[in-house]
Amino acid sequence: MMPSMNGKAVIAVHDMHVYYGSFRAVKNVTMEFHPQKITALIGPSGCGKSTVLRCFNRMNDLVPTSRVEGKVIFRNKNLYDPDVDAVEVRRRIGMVFQKPNPFPKSIYENVAFGPRINGWRGSKAEMDELVESSLRAAAIWDEVKDKLQESGLSLSGGQQQRLCIARALATQPEVILMDEPCSALDPISTLKIEELMFELRRQYTLLIVTHNMQQAQRASDYTAFFLMDPNDRAGQLIEYAPTKDVFTNPRDERTSEYISGRFG
Repeated sequence: MMPSMNGKAVIAVHDMHVYYGSFRAVKNVTMEFHPQKITALIGPSGCGKSTVLRCFNRMNDLVPTSRVEGKVIFRNKNLYDPDVDAVEVRRRIGMVFQKPNPFPKSIYENVAFGPRINGWRGSKAEMDELVESSLRAAAIWDEVKDKLQESGLSLSGGQQQRLCIARALATQPEVILMDEPCSALDPISTLKIEELMFELRRQYTLLIVTHNMQQAQRASDYTAFFLMDPNDRAGQLIEYAPTKDVFTNPRDERTSEYISGRFG
Protein backbone atom coordinates (compact mmCIF):
# COMPACT_ATOMS: atom_id res chain seq x y z
CA MET A 1 0.00 0.00 0.00
CA MET A 2 2.80 2.41 0.87
CA PRO A 3 5.66 3.34 -1.46
CA SER A 4 9.12 2.70 -0.04
CA MET A 5 10.76 5.85 1.26
CA ASN A 6 14.15 4.46 2.32
CA GLY A 7 13.96 6.49 5.52
CA LYS A 8 13.71 9.83 3.69
CA ALA A 9 10.11 10.76 4.45
CA VAL A 10 9.32 14.44 4.89
CA ILE A 11 6.19 13.46 6.83
CA ALA A 12 5.59 9.93 8.13
CA VAL A 13 2.20 8.97 9.53
CA HIS A 14 1.92 5.95 11.82
CA ASP A 15 -1.42 4.39 12.75
CA MET A 16 -3.26 7.72 12.89
CA HIS A 17 -6.86 7.94 14.09
CA VAL A 18 -8.83 11.20 14.18
CA TYR A 19 -11.81 11.74 16.47
CA TYR A 20 -14.46 14.43 16.81
CA GLY A 21 -15.80 13.81 20.28
CA SER A 22 -16.60 10.09 20.45
CA PHE A 23 -16.92 9.75 16.66
CA ARG A 24 -13.90 8.32 14.88
CA ALA A 25 -13.71 10.21 11.58
CA VAL A 26 -10.52 8.60 10.24
CA LYS A 27 -8.84 5.33 11.20
CA ASN A 28 -5.64 3.38 10.69
CA VAL A 29 -3.78 5.81 8.41
CA THR A 30 -0.13 4.91 7.84
CA MET A 31 1.72 6.61 4.98
CA GLU A 32 4.85 8.58 4.12
CA PHE A 33 5.41 11.54 1.81
CA HIS A 34 8.31 11.96 -0.56
CA PRO A 35 10.45 15.12 -0.63
CA GLN A 36 9.86 17.43 -3.58
CA LYS A 37 6.93 15.41 -4.86
CA ILE A 38 3.21 16.13 -5.24
CA THR A 39 0.81 13.72 -3.55
CA ALA A 40 -2.91 13.84 -4.33
CA LEU A 41 -5.48 12.67 -1.78
CA ILE A 42 -8.63 11.48 -3.58
CA GLY A 43 -11.89 9.83 -2.63
CA PRO A 44 -15.64 10.51 -2.30
CA SER A 45 -16.98 13.37 -0.19
CA GLY A 46 -16.94 12.55 3.51
CA CYS A 47 -14.13 10.00 3.36
CA GLY A 48 -11.76 12.04 5.51
CA LYS A 49 -9.33 13.50 2.96
CA SER A 50 -9.44 17.06 4.27
CA THR A 51 -9.44 15.85 7.86
CA VAL A 52 -6.25 13.91 7.18
CA LEU A 53 -4.65 16.87 5.41
CA ARG A 54 -5.42 19.20 8.32
CA CYS A 55 -3.72 16.83 10.73
CA PHE A 56 -0.38 17.52 9.07
CA ASN A 57 -0.26 21.14 10.27
CA ARG A 58 -2.53 20.71 13.29
CA MET A 59 -5.38 22.77 11.85
CA ASN A 60 -7.76 20.25 13.44
CA ASP A 61 -6.63 21.62 16.80
CA LEU A 62 -8.95 24.55 16.07
CA VAL A 63 -11.96 22.20 16.38
CA PRO A 64 -12.55 21.92 20.16
CA THR A 65 -13.79 18.29 20.10
CA SER A 66 -11.05 16.91 17.85
CA ARG A 67 -8.17 14.70 18.90
CA VAL A 68 -5.53 12.74 17.05
CA GLU A 69 -4.11 9.38 18.07
CA GLY A 70 -1.01 7.84 16.55
CA LYS A 71 2.03 9.72 15.26
CA VAL A 72 2.72 12.32 12.58
CA ILE A 73 6.52 12.52 12.30
CA PHE A 74 8.08 15.62 10.76
CA ARG A 75 11.83 16.16 10.97
CA ASN A 76 12.12 13.25 13.45
CA LYS A 77 9.57 14.80 15.81
CA ASN A 78 5.97 13.77 16.48
CA LEU A 79 3.90 16.88 15.74
CA TYR A 80 1.46 15.88 18.48
CA ASP A 81 4.01 15.68 21.30
CA PRO A 82 3.03 18.01 24.17
CA ASP A 83 6.08 20.24 23.74
CA VAL A 84 5.41 21.01 20.05
CA ASP A 85 4.21 24.54 19.23
CA ALA A 86 1.27 24.31 16.78
CA VAL A 87 1.97 27.84 15.50
CA GLU A 88 5.50 26.84 14.56
CA VAL A 89 4.13 23.71 12.87
CA ARG A 90 1.88 25.89 10.71
CA ARG A 91 4.80 28.10 9.77
CA ARG A 92 6.81 25.15 8.53
CA ILE A 93 3.85 23.35 6.96
CA GLY A 94 1.82 25.98 5.12
CA MET A 95 -1.76 25.65 3.89
CA VAL A 96 -3.85 26.93 0.99
CA PHE A 97 -7.60 26.53 1.29
CA GLN A 98 -10.39 25.58 -1.09
CA LYS A 99 -11.76 29.09 -1.46
CA PRO A 100 -9.27 31.92 -1.99
CA ASN A 101 -9.21 33.85 1.27
CA PRO A 102 -6.98 36.93 0.98
CA PHE A 103 -7.07 39.24 3.96
CA PRO A 104 -8.85 42.60 3.53
CA LYS A 105 -5.44 44.23 3.27
CA SER A 106 -3.16 45.34 0.47
CA ILE A 107 -1.46 42.76 -1.73
CA TYR A 108 1.82 43.67 -0.05
CA GLU A 109 0.41 43.30 3.47
CA ASN A 110 -1.19 39.95 2.63
CA VAL A 111 2.25 38.53 1.90
CA ALA A 112 4.03 40.34 4.73
CA PHE A 113 1.46 39.28 7.34
CA GLY A 114 2.82 35.79 8.08
CA PRO A 115 6.46 36.80 8.60
CA ARG A 116 5.37 39.69 10.83
CA ILE A 117 3.22 37.60 13.17
CA ASN A 118 6.09 35.11 13.33
CA GLY A 119 8.42 37.77 14.70
CA TRP A 120 10.05 39.23 11.59
CA ARG A 121 13.17 41.17 12.54
CA GLY A 122 14.43 42.21 9.10
CA SER A 123 14.55 45.64 7.51
CA LYS A 124 11.94 47.23 5.23
CA ALA A 125 14.19 46.50 2.24
CA GLU A 126 14.47 42.86 3.28
CA MET A 127 10.69 42.62 3.64
CA ASP A 128 10.28 44.17 0.19
CA GLU A 129 12.59 41.49 -1.16
CA LEU A 130 10.70 38.70 0.63
CA VAL A 131 7.34 39.95 -0.67
CA GLU A 132 8.66 40.13 -4.21
CA SER A 133 10.32 36.71 -4.09
CA SER A 134 7.15 35.13 -2.66
CA LEU A 135 4.96 36.72 -5.34
CA ARG A 136 7.43 35.63 -8.01
CA ALA A 137 7.44 32.08 -6.67
CA ALA A 138 3.64 32.11 -6.83
CA ALA A 139 3.81 33.26 -10.47
CA ILE A 140 1.85 36.45 -9.86
CA TRP A 141 4.52 39.14 -9.50
CA ASP A 142 4.23 40.47 -13.05
CA GLU A 143 0.47 40.88 -12.62
CA VAL A 144 0.59 42.78 -9.33
CA LYS A 145 3.98 44.51 -9.12
CA ASP A 146 2.47 47.91 -10.01
CA LYS A 147 -0.43 47.66 -7.56
CA LEU A 148 1.03 46.23 -4.38
CA GLN A 149 -0.88 48.75 -2.26
CA GLU A 150 -4.24 47.80 -3.75
CA SER A 151 -6.52 45.39 -1.91
CA GLY A 152 -5.94 41.69 -2.36
CA LEU A 153 -9.72 41.44 -2.70
CA SER A 154 -9.55 43.40 -5.96
CA LEU A 155 -7.88 40.47 -7.75
CA SER A 156 -9.63 37.78 -9.78
CA GLY A 157 -10.34 34.41 -8.17
CA GLY A 158 -7.31 32.75 -9.73
CA GLN A 159 -5.07 35.66 -8.81
CA GLN A 160 -6.41 35.61 -5.25
CA GLN A 161 -5.51 31.93 -4.94
CA ARG A 162 -1.98 32.58 -6.19
CA LEU A 163 -1.75 35.48 -3.71
CA CYS A 164 -2.73 33.04 -0.96
CA ILE A 165 -0.01 30.68 -2.16
CA ALA A 166 2.48 33.60 -2.02
CA ARG A 167 1.27 34.32 1.52
CA ALA A 168 1.97 30.70 2.49
CA LEU A 169 5.41 30.81 0.86
CA ALA A 170 6.41 33.98 2.70
CA THR A 171 6.83 32.11 5.99
CA GLN A 172 9.35 29.88 4.20
CA PRO A 173 7.68 26.52 4.85
CA GLU A 174 9.03 23.10 3.91
CA VAL A 175 5.67 21.54 3.03
CA ILE A 176 2.59 23.07 1.38
CA LEU A 177 -0.88 21.63 1.94
CA MET A 178 -3.60 22.46 -0.60
CA ASP A 179 -7.22 21.62 0.16
CA GLU A 180 -9.01 21.55 -3.22
CA PRO A 181 -7.14 24.66 -4.35
CA CYS A 182 -8.81 24.80 -7.78
CA SER A 183 -12.41 23.84 -7.00
CA ALA A 184 -13.59 27.47 -7.06
CA LEU A 185 -11.58 28.41 -10.17
CA ASP A 186 -12.22 28.43 -13.91
CA PRO A 187 -10.25 26.04 -16.20
CA ILE A 188 -7.64 28.64 -17.20
CA SER A 189 -6.92 29.58 -13.57
CA THR A 190 -6.85 25.88 -12.67
CA LEU A 191 -4.19 25.25 -15.30
CA LYS A 192 -2.10 28.13 -13.93
CA ILE A 193 -2.27 26.68 -10.42
CA GLU A 194 -1.26 23.24 -11.70
CA GLU A 195 1.68 24.72 -13.61
CA LEU A 196 2.65 26.60 -10.46
CA MET A 197 2.53 23.37 -8.45
CA PHE A 198 5.10 21.82 -10.77
CA GLU A 199 7.35 24.84 -10.26
CA LEU A 200 6.95 24.72 -6.48
CA ARG A 201 7.77 21.02 -6.44
CA ARG A 202 11.40 21.93 -7.18
CA GLN A 203 11.69 23.31 -3.65
CA TYR A 204 8.72 22.09 -1.64
CA THR A 205 6.78 18.94 -0.86
CA LEU A 206 3.12 19.39 -1.84
CA LEU A 207 0.04 17.51 -0.61
CA ILE A 208 -3.26 18.27 -2.33
CA VAL A 209 -6.84 17.18 -1.80
CA THR A 210 -8.79 17.05 -5.03
CA HIS A 211 -12.11 15.69 -6.30
CA ASN A 212 -10.89 16.12 -9.87
CA MET A 213 -9.57 12.79 -11.15
CA GLN A 214 -8.02 14.43 -14.21
CA GLN A 215 -6.18 16.89 -11.98
CA ALA A 216 -4.87 14.11 -9.74
CA GLN A 217 -3.67 12.22 -12.80
CA ARG A 218 -2.09 15.29 -14.42
CA ALA A 219 -0.59 17.05 -11.47
CA SER A 220 0.61 14.49 -8.91
CA ASP A 221 3.46 12.05 -8.53
CA TYR A 222 1.67 9.90 -5.95
CA THR A 223 -2.01 9.30 -5.23
CA ALA A 224 -3.70 8.15 -2.03
CA PHE A 225 -7.28 6.86 -2.27
CA PHE A 226 -9.52 7.15 0.78
CA LEU A 227 -12.93 5.59 1.34
CA MET A 228 -15.44 5.57 4.17
CA ASP A 229 -15.87 2.22 5.90
CA PRO A 230 -19.64 1.54 5.69
CA ASN A 231 -19.56 -0.31 9.02
CA ASP A 232 -18.38 2.54 11.24
CA ARG A 233 -18.35 5.50 8.80
CA ALA A 234 -14.67 6.17 9.45
CA GLY A 235 -12.45 7.24 6.57
CA GLN A 236 -9.64 4.84 5.76
CA LEU A 237 -6.71 4.68 3.36
CA ILE A 238 -7.41 2.09 0.68
CA GLU A 239 -4.48 2.47 -1.69
CA TYR A 240 -1.36 4.61 -1.95
CA ALA A 241 1.08 4.33 -4.85
CA PRO A 242 2.66 6.26 -7.73
CA THR A 243 -0.13 8.04 -9.60
CA LYS A 244 0.51 6.12 -12.81
CA ASP A 245 0.01 2.82 -10.99
CA VAL A 246 -3.15 3.96 -9.21
CA PHE A 247 -4.77 5.09 -12.45
CA THR A 248 -3.58 2.32 -14.79
CA ASN A 249 -3.15 -0.70 -12.53
CA PRO A 250 -4.89 -0.18 -9.17
CA ARG A 251 -4.43 -3.00 -6.68
CA ASP A 252 -7.86 -2.65 -5.07
CA GLU A 253 -11.11 -3.10 -6.98
CA ARG A 254 -12.66 -0.22 -5.03
CA THR A 255 -9.97 2.12 -6.38
CA SER A 256 -10.70 0.97 -9.91
CA GLU A 257 -14.43 1.54 -9.45
CA TYR A 258 -13.91 5.05 -8.08
CA ILE A 259 -11.46 6.37 -10.65
CA SER A 260 -13.56 4.93 -13.48
CA GLY A 261 -16.64 6.73 -12.14
CA ARG A 262 -18.62 3.63 -11.17
CA PHE A 263 -19.22 5.10 -7.72
CA GLY A 264 -18.49 8.25 -5.74
